[in-house]
Amino acid sequence: MAKNKSVFICTNCGTEHSKWMGQCQGCKEWNTLIEEIQTKNKPDPRAWSGDSISSKPTKIDQVKHSTIERFPIQDIEFSRVLGGGIVPGSVTLVGGEPGIGKSTLLLQMALKFSGTVAYISGEESPSQIKLRAERIGAAESELFLLSETKTEAIFSHLKKLRPHLVIIDSIQTLHVPHVDSTPGSIAQIRESAGSFIRYAKETGTPVLLIGHINKEGSIAGPKILEHMVDIVLQFEGDPNLLYRILRAHKNRFGSTDEIGLYTMEQSGLLGVANPSDLLLTKQHDGLSGNAVAVLLEGIRPMLLELQALCSTAVYGTPQRSTTGFDTRRLNMLLAVLEKRCGFRLGQKDVFLNITGGLRVDDPALDLAVIASILSSNTDKPISQKFCFAGEVGLTGEVRPISKVEQRIREAEKLGFEKIYISGHHQIEKSHYNIAIVGLKRIEELVSAQF
Repeated sequence: MAKNKSVFICTNCGTEHSKWMGQCQGCKEWNTLIEEIQTKNKPDPRAWSGDSISSKPTKIDQVKHSTIERFPIQDIEFSRVLGGGIVPGSVTLVGGEPGIGKSTLLLQMALKFSGTVAYISGEESPSQIKLRAERIGAAESELFLLSETKTEAIFSHLKKLRPHLVIIDSIQTLHVPHVDSTPGSIAQIRESAGSFIRYAKETGTPVLLIGHINKEGSIAGPKILEHMVDIVLQFEGDPNLLYRILRAHKNRFGSTDEIGLYTMEQSGLLGVANPSDLLLTKQHDGLSGNAVAVLLEGIRPMLLELQALCSTAVYGTPQRSTTGFDTRRLNMLLAVLEKRCGFRLGQKDVFLNITGGLRVDDPALDLAVIASILSSNTDKPISQKFCFAGEVGLTGEVRPISKVEQRIREAEKLGFEKIYISGHHQIEKSHYNIAIVGLKRIEELVSAQF
């Protein structure tokens, strides 16, 4: 008879403890232990078990270098984030908030995939998925739907179907019978994911896993799940807004700097080829507090609009509120303005907003943030043909940024007349049809623009 044992597993690092305690002994996080009932059973013979591939140690100089051949996908934004396509045998985890469009994104990618796709859903019936596919308006494809949560039943179908791509929606709904716990528990998620990882590596079939997220915004389940898979993607955005961003938090086969930008339409998710045209309203001429920043996401330059509002603090403590920008960095920039330029902003409320609902961490936004704050404070508008790209230091200097030539070309392509950058860049201004103004200190920006 199987013997049950109660253990406490950390949801952050997966460390097992024999008894409950407030702090995990592995990662030192607090209140992350969850009780799990483990049964000492033999491994389930019905789970995936392919022919084991024999291997032997090989000296590094005798290893033959081979180019990874990827499965092409028609979604340009998805392909850019993955690094050029889907790698055979890879396991990708896609996380995001409920209703953000994870299932829609993978379904429309699967409908246009050149090969047989198995779409396993533990949350929706095939008829519901068919209704979404008709709404997307995709043509007929080699897409097979299966509504199942038992892993042994899924693998039996996969052995017969032999698909080129497998999509699981979602990993939290799967159930391994030899683990005595409910679906969605740490043990079930770990065992189910491990089974599909073995399947992907032994058959060379790429697997896409959809994962739910918890209230903290991280993917639900043990943190070790993100270490087990090859690629971790996060689908971000406010369900009430138009834009969606696909980011790579981990990618063993490419860069993690690329992003994919989508708009949610009635016909599904549409990739945005030129984000700058979409993010710029071009309707703020004559209004103070607006500035255009040139940022870089991976190797992709784009322009977006910042809005700032400075007003006298009605209540005792001045407010500092930001949307899409780091509040601590805003406080630092306000201190630099007060110390180096003499602007008394300590008794004023300052609100900063990045239009479009995006969240940006590029330090090149500093110069545009300061310009928008000064514009609102002095009530002097900035021309909508001017843009900014520069990092501001604590001493008030404008520091150089990376890949400034690409940012200048993007601003020039969109018809801007002047761009403010750091004066430390060695730029041949005659090569561009846009006026380039080099600033070494923010006092030069104040005297030149305000």
